[in-house]
Amino acid sequence: MSTLESILKETRSFAPSDDFRHKATVSGMEAYNALCEQADDHYLSFWGDLARELITWKKPFSRVLDDSNAPFFKWFDDGVLNVSYNCLDRHLALDGNKIALIFEADDGEVTRVTYAELHRRVCQFANGLKSLGVGKGERVVIYMPMSIEAIVAMQACARIGAIHSVVFGGFSAGAVKDRIQDAGACAVITANESVRGGKSVPLKATVDEALANGGCETVTHVVVYQRTNGGAEWTEGRDVWWHKLVEGQAETCEPEWMNAEDPLFILYTSGSTGKPKGIQHSSAGYLLGAANSFRWVFDYKPNDVFWCTADVGWITGHSYICYGPLANGATQIVFEGVPTYPDAGRFWKMIEKHKVTIFYTAPTAIRSLIKLGGDLPKQYDLSSLRLLGTVGEPINPEAWMWYYEVVGGSRCPIVDTWWQTETGSIQISPLPGAVTTKPGSCTLPLPGVMADIVDESGAPVEPGRGGFLVIKKPFPSLVRTIWNDPERFKKTYFPDEFNGQYYLAGDSANRDESGYFWIMGRIDDVLNVSGHRLGTMEIESALVANPLVAEAAVVGKPHDIKGEAVVAFVVLKGARPEGEDAKKIASELKNWVAHEIGKIAQPDDIRFGENLPKTRSGKIMRRLLRSIAKGEEITQDTSTLENPQILGQLQEPVR
Repeated sequence: MSTLESILKETRSFAPSDDFRHKATVSGMEAYNALCEQADDHYLSFWGDLARELITWKKPFSRVLDDSNAPFFKWFDDGVLNVSYNCLDRHLALDGNKIALIFEADDGEVTRVTYAELHRRVCQFANGLKSLGVGKGERVVIYMPMSIEAIVAMQACARIGAIHSVVFGGFSAGAVKDRIQDAGACAVITANESVRGGKSVPLKATVDEALANGGCETVTHVVVYQRTNGGAEWTEGRDVWWHKLVEGQAETCEPEWMNAEDPLFILYTSGSTGKPKGIQHSSAGYLLGAANSFRWVFDYKPNDVFWCTADVGWITGHSYICYGPLANGATQIVFEGVPTYPDAGRFWKMIEKHKVTIFYTAPTAIRSLIKLGGDLPKQYDLSSLRLLGTVGEPINPEAWMWYYEVVGGSRCPIVDTWWQTETGSIQISPLPGAVTTKPGSCTLPLPGVMADIVDESGAPVEPGRGGFLVIKKPFPSLVRTIWNDPERFKKTYFPDEFNGQYYLAGDSANRDESGYFWIMGRIDDVLNVSGHRLGTMEIESALVANPLVAEAAVVGKPHDIKGEAVVAFVVLKGARPEGEDAKKIASELKNWVAHEIGKIAQPDDIRFGENLPKTRSGKIMRRLLRSIAKGEEITQDTSTLENPQILGQLQEPVR
C-alpha cells in the first residue's frame, strides 16, 4: 500500500455561498475548526456533551467511554434510554401535527403521516408484536418493501427492545434463510408483495421458501402486510396479517427502557469469505451518530423536506430514513419505486411536486440518470433544492459536475459522504456551510472523527500517496461486534498489523495538500499493474469523463507479464456497440485513458453492456465482474441482480 499511486488530479473547487454559510448550522471554517479543536483537546467531554444535547435519557449516564476491553468499546454504558421514544414521543409535545413521512407509492399515490399518527401506528404494532410473545433482546427479521410500514416495523422493534435485522427486499430465499439462522430470529415481518416499476415482486413466497425444509425452527410467527390484492400461501398458527394483528391494539405503548449498550439492530453485510457479517449496533451510540451527522452534514432546518433515495434494507436507509431524520423531527420523502418508472423524469418530478430541499442519492443513480437524459432535470422546477448529497461509493468528478450544475443549478453545495455499515453514520464529508468542496473528494472528517491514512506499519503517509484509511480513536456509532463472531470482528476491523489500535475501514485513500481525503476504492479493488498499484476508482473516473461513456467499472485479472491487467466494463450513453463499432470505440477509450492518466492505466480489455450488474439498490456487484474478467463460471448467487440478462453481454470480449 505504501506505493499505491494517486493518478487523479482535480483542481476545481467550490466554496459555499455567503448566504448559505451565514444560515448554516456549522457556519464557516472557523466554526468547523473550533469543533475539531474541542474534540482534539477534550475528546470524551466533546461526545458526552453531544449525547446530553441530542438524546433524551430516562437515566443519565455518568461514564462516557469504557475502553477497558478494547476493541469492544462501550459508550454511555450506565445510561438508560429508548430509541423509538427519541424518534417519536419527544416531538409530540412540540408539534405532533408536523408531517413526518410523505410516502409516494410506485403508482404515484401519496400518503402523508404526521408524527402523532406515526407514533400511534408504531405503538399499535409494538403492542401487536408483544401479543405474539416478541420481547426484549429477541431478534426479528424485517423483509419489506419501501413503505411506511417498514419504518413502523423498525421503530416498533426498537420500542419494545427487540433487535431488528432488516433484509433487503431483493434478496433471495437462501439469503433470507442465512440471516434468519444466524440471528436466531423469532419472527419475520414481510409483505405479500412489493411493487417496483409497475411490477409485483413476491415477498411472502420468498419467506415461505426460506422457512421450508427446516433450519429456521426459531421462527414462530410471520407477520404479513397486505401491500397488493395478490394473495399469499398461508400457514395457520404461524402466519398473521398485519391489519389483523393491530386491530383493537392500544394506541399507546410504554417504551422498553434500554441500557445504552443494548443492541438496537443487526445488519448483514458482505464479507470477503462470502459468509455475511452480522454488524451489531448499540442503542445510544448509534442514535447519537445518526442524529448528529444528520444535523451537521445535511444542515437540517425545521422547514426542510429531506429525501434519501436508499432502501431501508441498507445502512443508509437505517441511518438517514428510519433514525437520523426522525430523531431530528424532520419531514422526509419515502419512495417505493424506481427512478426510471414511469419514465426517467421520476426523481425530478418528485422533487418539483414535494418541494424537496435536501436530496441524497448514490453516484450509480446519478450516472444512470445522466445516461437516460442529461438535460431532463432542466424540464422541471428544482428551485426548492438547497443541498445535494451522494452516498455509497466515490463519485467521479464529471458526474459530480453534472449533479452540481444541472440538478443543483450551480447553487447547491454537494455533500459527498464517506461512511460504512460498520461506522453507522457519516464520518468524512464536507459540512456544507463551512468546507470548500472539490469534485470527487469527500473532503474532511467530521469533528470528533480521527481519520488518517497509513502504510502497512501504521505510520501516516505523506500527501499524495495512497494507503489504508483508518480511524484512530473509537467513536460512539462504531460497530460493537459481529453477531456471534467476536474473533472475526477483531481480525477484520482491528487487525494485529496495527496492534489492534486502529479501526481499519478496508478502503484505500490518499490526502491532497489541503488535507482533503480522496477514496481510491476498496483495498481488494487495488490493481497491481507492472509494479504500480492503482485504485480502480480513478480509472473509472477517467473513463466516465469521456463524452461517450455513461458508466464504467474496472477490475483486474491475472496477467503473465504485468501481474494484473486492467479490465473495464463500460456502458455508453448511446446503444451498445457491436462488431467494428465496438472495436473502434474500445480503441478510442483505451487511448483516452492513456492520455488522461497514462499508459500504465490503459485497459487491456474493454467490454460493453447495456448496464452493469447491480443489485436493486444500485450497488455494482464487483465480485461478479472479477469472475467474468477471469473467464470463470458464475457460481455466485445472482438472484439479487436487477438485470441478470446483461451478464451474457459482459462475457463477450470485443474482437
